[in-house]
Amino acid sequence: MELRHLRAFVTLAEELHFGRAAVRLGIAQPPLTIQIQSLEATLGVKLFDRSRRHVALTEAGALFLPEALATLVQAEKARHTAQRAARGEMGRLEIGFTGSAPFNAAMPGIISRFRRAWPDLHMVLREMSTTDQLRHLAEGSLDIGFIRPGHPSETAGVEATVVLNEPLLAALPADHPLAGRQSLAVSELSGDSFILHPRAIGTGLYDKVISLCAAAGYRPHVVLEAHQMSTMIALTATGLGVAVVPEAMRRLQVEGCRFVPLTDAGASMVLAVAHRAGDQRPAVRHFRDEATAYTGATLS
Repeated sequence: MELRHLRAFVTLAEELHFGRAAVRLGIAQPPLTIQIQSLEATLGVKLFDRSRRHVALTEAGALFLPEALATLVQAEKARHTAQRAARGEMGRLEIGFTGSAPFNAAMPGIISRFRRAWPDLHMVLREMSTTDQLRHLAEGSLDIGFIRPGHPSETAGVEATVVLNEPLLAALPADHPLAGRQSLAVSELSGDSFILHPRAIGTGLYDKVISLCAAAGYRPHVVLEAHQMSTMIALTATGLGVAVVPEAMRRLQVEGCRFVPLTDAGASMVLAVAHRAGDQRPAVRHFRDEATAYTGATLS
């Protein structure tokens, strides 16, 4: 049973005249007759009583009509859905993000902008480290990542759009001698123990802290590694050590912790929106475009 046969049947049922139905369908009358005969043969029932001057639906035809109409409506809906999905107007995007990304304005701003522009594209958000995001992007189980890239080799095979270059802060115990300062240099922390991200979950912050300390003439004494920046901040409040975190983490108010901006050149951390290199799927392209537009709007 073909859709063109159903369209022919519905049109003839509405017109009850082969000539008018053929005109509406844009075909000659003999092919219309053949399509109706083919449909009746497929169904094994007679759909029309017809003579040279009269066409009428049989009882079977009258009952078949609403079902045929519903099938055509559903087929059109399916066609429309497939075309919208091909244009990236609907579907599903798997989006990863680092634990610190939601605390700055960029990620929430981009997500909100994308939701307004593409309401039928469903986003599934998954918190994971930069390293895990890059692996999942490569495997194809992640479409978009909010990453904090570090060493260039880490992002091989990935295209990234920088959406934020975020200043870094020192997170200090409240009773630290420098906790009341307006700013400080990394060199002033040379005698402190550090709480760091493990390098295995992302080279970005780890390498940045190590390089800042190296530029100041020392290698930090790492007393503890913590996977989450919120954990790093909470641990500084206990007095175990100091940490270096992106500015957005200031929003995480932890009693006993103070944030002090760093004055060192290069004391900032990039947040980027990433996808697999060469991924030209429309939905991915839409997200990248919204991220670029958001970045341009905030910089203008």
